Amino acid sequence: MRRVLYTILSAASIGVAAVVAAAPPQTMYRVTILNNSGAQANSVNDLGVVGGSYTLANGALHASLWAFGQQIDLGTLGKGATLSSRVQWPVKNLVGLISGISLTDAVDPNQEGWSCGFFLNNPNFNVCLGFVWDPLRGMRPLPTLGGTNGFATGTNNLGQTVGWAENTVHDPTCIPPQVLQFKPVVWGLGREQVSALPLVEGDTSGAATAINDRGQVVGISGSCGFAVGGPTAAHAVIWDNGTLMVIVNPNGAPYWNTPMMINERGDVVGFLGVPGDAAGNFTPPFLWTRQDGLTILPLISGDIAGVATSINERRQVVGYSNDANFNFHAWIWQDGVVSNLNDLIEPGSGLTGPLQLAFDINDSGEITGSTTTGEAFLLTPVGGPHH
Repeated sequence: MRRVLYTILSAASIGVAAVVAAAPPQTMYRVTILNNSGAQANSVNDLGVVGGSYTLANGALHASLWAFGQQIDLGTLGKGATLSSRVQWPVKNLVGLISGISLTDAVDPNQEGWSCGFFLNNPNFNVCLGFVWDPLRGMRPLPTLGGTNGFATGTNNLGQTVGWAENTVHDPTCIPPQVLQFKPVVWGLGREQVSALPLVEGDTSGAATAINDRGQVVGISGSCGFAVGGPTAAHAVIWDNGTLMVIVNPNGAPYWNTPMMINERGDVVGFLGVPGDAAGNFTPPFLWTRQDGLTILPLISGDIAGVATSINERRQVVGYSNDANFNFHAWIWQDGVVSNLNDLIEPGSGLTGPLQLAFDINDSGEITGSTTTGEAFLLTPVGGPHH
């Protein structure tokens, strides 16, 4: 899952399965800048509520939501002024629940750094936990499986949240400083209820990244590794009401096979590993459907790696990709064509830098993400065939 932020890969080494059709008329987008202080907008639901994070004056990062023209700071799970939190994955429910990760005041006795260390600055090795926030009670921590740390991604309309959590097993497949094994989990329906999901036979650790209202969950299964992608993503998996199914990577790479989002139709998007690329520098984006199986999505011309981050009910897919110089580009794939979102925004947007990452898209076609200059944005379609 590290590629969720900073890498991706070459479709050239395994071929592009999608047939690129003649380009249809393009939708154009109006830009709303939500925050320009080191911010990211990683989630947008069908009410237009946006979740993400922004940077405080002291350098701490706080989970945030933007709704009806207002920004709300969600705070953290501790009292320390320098603690950080964020909404990292798309959160698609319409009942006011926001999920994410936060540092706490407690200190991790194992000093692992944990999965959160790839997304939150944590120099003092504070414990990191998944959280659920609601408008009435604020932010509450989610329980682990007896271990130290946890990580929450998405929450559905039933109030079920998914992610991963440590247990107490010292796993020899962990890569130092990681020590404890961790499992993909579902929290809920009870407030303190946590249930581990099954892994592929022989695997020891895993993570859940998204859930829909049909009880379908996507995520990864593999070895403990360093608690973010890599060998933990030996297998991309779907749990259909608890029953496990593997999304097979056609090139057989045993790492970085990571679903990022599942829609209500059961369509899945994410990114795949490539043989010989254990660092995950050349991951291609993919779309999987029950009807058509797995399709490698095309990259923007000149890019070598990509991540498909989200999909809506119309099978519009958004994500980001990069060239060999690590210049990142936000994109949308629709009707068999991938387009650089920077080419589709109205003039006079007010942006100070190009769109870099696209993280989520709702059923109205609104897109969230961030720019190279730390601006969190919302794109609203204003014309074209999908408006």
